[in-house]
Amino acid sequence: MTDATPTNARCILVLDEGTTSTRAILYTAGGEVLASSQEELTQHYPAPGLVEHDATEIWERTLRCARAMVERAGGAARVAAIGVTNQRETVVAWDRETGQPITRALVWQDRRTEDKCRALREAGHEAHVQETTGLLLDPYFSASKMAWVLENVPEAKALGSRLAFGTVESWLVWKLTGGLHISDVTNASRTMLMALTGKGWNSGLCDLFGVPQSTLPEIVPSAGPFGETRADLFGAPIAITGLAGDQQAATIGQGCFAVGEAKATLGTGAFILSNMGTRPPRSTHRLLGTVLSEVNGQRLFALEGSVFVAGSLVKWMRDNVGLLENASDSEAMAASVTDSAGVVVVPALSGLGAPYWLAEARGSITGLSFAATRAHIVRAALESIGHIFHDLASAFAADGAGWSLLRLDGGMSANDWLAQDIANMLNLHCERPADVETTARGAAILAAIGAGFYPDLNGAKSMIPQRAVFEPAMLDTERTRRLDTWRTALGRHL
Repeated sequence: MTDATPTNARCILVLDEGTTSTRAILYTAGGEVLASSQEELTQHYPAPGLVEHDATEIWERTLRCARAMVERAGGAARVAAIGVTNQRETVVAWDRETGQPITRALVWQDRRTEDKCRALREAGHEAHVQETTGLLLDPYFSASKMAWVLENVPEAKALGSRLAFGTVESWLVWKLTGGLHISDVTNASRTMLMALTGKGWNSGLCDLFGVPQSTLPEIVPSAGPFGETRADLFGAPIAITGLAGDQQAATIGQGCFAVGEAKATLGTGAFILSNMGTRPPRSTHRLLGTVLSEVNGQRLFALEGSVFVAGSLVKWMRDNVGLLENASDSEAMAASVTDSAGVVVVPALSGLGAPYWLAEARGSITGLSFAATRAHIVRAALESIGHIFHDLASAFAADGAGWSLLRLDGGMSANDWLAQDIANMLNLHCERPADVETTARGAAILAAIGAGFYPDLNGAKSMIPQRAVFEPAMLDTERTRRLDTWRTALGRHL
């Protein structure tokens, strides 16, 4: 647990339920972090391609973290509101009567429904699904996971109307309130069962996947008075007023409230979301359309690109091939040489995601010579992030979602050399907040709006922290040279 200076003001409690851990963070209404508590989550891999979580463990560890923060605040009366943000697409199935899960949660990374998605693609359904939902037919999303539970878990069939499905925020709200079954619009837009512009579940999509609407939660906005926690959990009820999927919450936490403002979260992979305003996104470059938020009846949309490898590339260089002793050494090593000595890294360690979508591609290191050192290879690996971001920016622009600026967050964004190189390759103003935990901050902003502390997103701008600025400082000739060598190396995969 970490602590900051106490406050006499009422606090906002955020529950940030990620893939590898769950956290509770206490904020002031002005956005200052007061304290946090975190616990790891067990990862279950029953077979290759299968990834599961124990939903009961998620609940119990989240509750333990939350109770620690309520105590830290001085009791439930000192907590004005709760915001929840979560790993998206993960599916929990439970019995409405007992409130207990009927199987392990199927995590967003789980690939067991690839055959079903392939069959739907081959049957010609993808164009309609993408037009309706903004998503591609892929096991990543929730619908095929729900269908798998219905087809393979005997208890799911037997429960009938007692069966409840939900993404993780839905599960946590159910447990917190003792039976409120809701899902916010940002998470619902990732299930593949909601039309981007719809007000509820899409009956045609539910029929396509065989998921009864009776099993699904009510779709609600991102901010508002949704319900209260059970009094016995924290000593008194606390209002739940903010909900959002993690990448949308990070976009809000970065203050990307205007059209063209984009954020890139540099974690294991990288997620880039660009604010599209009130215009539903339509991609012809295999980017994803999603709901960014819905506040005061106004629904905002975003276009999203997913990069499979970012921070995991540095981890691979450290753990697998011994190029680094510590991940943080990559910054100094990249800066220690003036260029990559002709070395180019294509980081397709688990295929290439947006904008290429080459699942079978594998990584490569080309351009090696006797002049190349460890530092040159490390620099080339970091340069690959800027190269991919450049190609992604072109795809976003072609879809009418060009970036006016890019805000960086996530653990890898702490690398100043990388942040500057991204600004150079994009020839774009980039920013990085002092507090890179933007996911939780976004949920805090939504909860503050839902609790009435602020009228809308723009009114909550005071909750956004100071930012470091990275301005482009690269000659056009150098950028062109780098991109030419990148495209030559990438061409071997294309």
